[in-house]
Amino acid sequence: MSRFALFDLDGTLADRQSALSEALTCLCRSRALSPDAEQWLRIQLADRATVNDFALLRDVFGLEASARDLWQEYVDLMSAAVTCRPEVLEGLARLRAAAWTIGIITNGAGDIQRAKLAGTGLASLVDGVAASGDLEIRKPDRRLFELAATRCGVSLVGGGWMIGDNPAGDIGGGYQAGLRTIWLRGRPWPDGLPAAHHVVDDVTDAITILLNETSE
Repeated sequence: MSRFALFDLDGTLADRQSALSEALTCLCRSRALSPDAEQWLRIQLADRATVNDFALLRDVFGLEASARDLWQEYVDLMSAAVTCRPEVLEGLARLRAAAWTIGIITNGAGDIQRAKLAGTGLASLVDGVAASGDLEIRKPDRRLFELAATRCGVSLVGGGWMIGDNPAGDIGGGYQAGLRTIWLRGRPWPDGLPAAHHVVDDVTDAITILLNETSE
């Protein structure tokens, strides 16, 4: 089995929800946004965020600041707030030491996802990154998996692993890409989706599975 693993970012390696709450609190205070605007943002950005969300915010609430300025402030706040636990960083470092190639495949705008990687310290531990905003396609589209593999200097033909918390995007997408899969349980499992090869409660458990593959 190829020593190649793709990881989802938000909800798998990094805690997006806590960072989102903190970033939006700071943004709304900085821009003196109304409680209604704050509530609107929290709902609108619950799963993902793009500059278009802030263009819509301007229109709905009549803000003077440009969408680009609001977006950039949000990106900066998210990159400062997002965290990756030390034991996860240590686990990825162990994978690299065991000659694994590690990639990130994530649904989201490229600039904010790369800012998160830099802010958490993950950037120095991965070989390549593919964000949905790079191609305007999203997981489970196989083309995003192909891009991730290419940016890591490998091919999907060699096989590998996909680790993530989203059943359809991560596990379904990984299955379609010919990868073995590890699911971080939590979200409802859709009917008809093939089972993951492994199910874990924490990404560190997934890393342990990969390390055990190396030693076999």
